[in-house]
Amino acid sequence: MNNIKTSLHSKVHDWMNKIGFRLNSSDTIKSKNVTVDHYFFKTFNFIEQHQQDSLEDLEIVCFDTYGEKVKVRSLLDLQTAFFENLSELR
Repeated sequence: MNNIKTSLHSKVHDWMNKIGFRLNSSDTIKSKNVTVDHYFFKTFNFIEQHQQDSLEDLEIVCFDTYGEKVKVRSLLDLQTAFFENLSELR
């Protein structure tokens, strides 16, 4: 399972670097040893949460065009929400 999470993390970060996402904020919840990173590009935001120094509990969440929370299980989930969001900007 760890390989899947690492793979998702690397795929998402490779893609977001190509698109031009920026890190908006990074917070650490010391009591839970969790890091929460908030990324954005134009009007699209997503949140990545994981244990510090580990990707075992990686969780990525974004929001669809209606503001509903979408749990990202693959790069395609994130890309779909992203391009739907961009299409609404016209």
